[in-house]
Amino acid sequence: MASTAPHLEFAPPHAGGSLRALALAILAHAVLLAVLSVGVHWNSEPVQQTFEAELWSAVPVEAAAPAPLPEPEPVIEPPKPVPKEAKPPPAPEIPNAAAIKAEAQIALEKEKQKEKQKEKELQKARELKEKKLAQEKQALEEKKLAELEKQQDKLRKEQAEKLARTKEEQQKKLDQKEAQQMAEQRQKAIKRMEGLAGAGGTGAANSTSTSLESRSLSASYVGRIRAYIKRFHTYTETVVGNPITEIEVRTSSDGSILSRRITKPSGTKSWDEAALNAIDKAERLPLDENGRAPSPMTIIWSAQEVAR
Repeated sequence: MASTAPHLEFAPPHAGGSLRALALAILAHAVLLAVLSVGVHWNSEPVQQTFEAELWSAVPVEAAAPAPLPEPEPVIEPPKPVPKEAKPPPAPEIPNAAAIKAEAQIALEKEKQKEKQKEKELQKARELKEKKLAQEKQALEEKKLAELEKQQDKLRKEQAEKLARTKEEQQKKLDQKEAQQMAEQRQKAIKRMEGLAGAGGTGAANSTSTSLESRSLSASYVGRIRAYIKRFHTYTETVVGNPITEIEVRTSSDGSILSRRITKPSGTKSWDEAALNAIDKAERLPLDENGRAPSPMTIIWSAQEVAR
């Protein structure tokens, strides 16, 4: 009993009432035959025969034989339908339990495949949506970054222009201040030279005190001394402003440098040392138009004049 339970579980329900159905089918066929018989015979009547006789005399004469009457056409009855035997319904096929299980497994696999396909489509739709959102977000960030970069460029440009204007104004002020300092230094050097000239006269060449900026030296001689020392001047650092160094130089009659010392530093030690090194490397100064080298001599060494 336990072995037939799975079979009956998956089998189609048993069709009951087979005998009742068979009886109803036979009854229906019988009624149909009766109706057909009544329909065929309800209007049929018997054929009546008629005779005619003629009398010519009292002597009986044998009458001629009457003409044969036409035989009535036989009534052809329609063939009665032969009732068909009702065939019993075929017995339901009892499916195999293994086949049912296999079909159920196949249906289950198909359903799983459909679900997987649906899940893949949903996953693909989600990925496309996320990708689109990421692209939109990236585009928005790039736009914001471009706007920020544009604002920063504008701000940097404004700051650079402002700084350039500030530097230009500072440079103008510094140039004006340096020019004023140069003018004052020139005036002081001239006054010092005039004072020395008034005190000691114009004696020997070695006892004469002069300056490159004094009126006693020609412009060509001053230019020759500056150009000669400039060949030995080296300064690798960045020049800030216009440093000015005053150096007193003593020479022999042939222009050989005997000593040098800074009488007024520029405030930039590296610039002062570069000026002294240039004079040391020169070793001697060129002679003037009279074949002499004025000594002592004050050399004013400025970055602005060196750059000319």
